[in-house]
Amino acid sequence: MGRHVVLIEDEPNITEAIRFLLERDGWSVDAHTDGATAVEVIRGADPDLVILDLMLPGKSGLEIVRELRMEDGMGALPVLMLTARGQMRDREMAEKAGVTRFMTKPFSNAEVLTAVRDLHAQAGQG
Repeated sequence: MGRHVVLIEDEPNITEAIRFLLERDGWSVDAHTDGATAVEVIRGADPDLVILDLMLPGKSGLEIVRELRMEDGMGALPVLMLTARGQMRDREMAEKAGVTRFMTKPFSNAEVLTAVRDLHAQAGQG
C-alpha cells in the first residue's frame, strides 16, 4: 500500500479533520475510536503509520503502544501520539513506551501533515 494510516482518536472533530487532511494528501485512513480493540485493528490493517490519542476509552494510548512494541513486525511501526497532556512527564512516558513522535493538542493541520510525512520518510517508505 505504502500510504495507509490507522487513526485511533475518540474526538469526532479531530478524527474528521485528520482524515480529510490525510486523504487529500493521498493517504488511506482507517479511523477508530476505541482503545480496547486498537491493537487488533492495527494488526489487521497492517498500516504504514499509526496516529494514536493518549487518552482513549477502553485502553490508553500508552498501553496500546507497549503492546504493539511487543508484537512481531510492529516494533518499528511509526506511531504519532496526539494528546492534550503535554507535560514533560507525559512525553517521557510516551518515549519510554515506544512512541515515535509526540504532538500536543491543539495542533495545526500543517504540523500533523509534516509529522506524518516525516515519519513515513524516516521509516523508508516515502
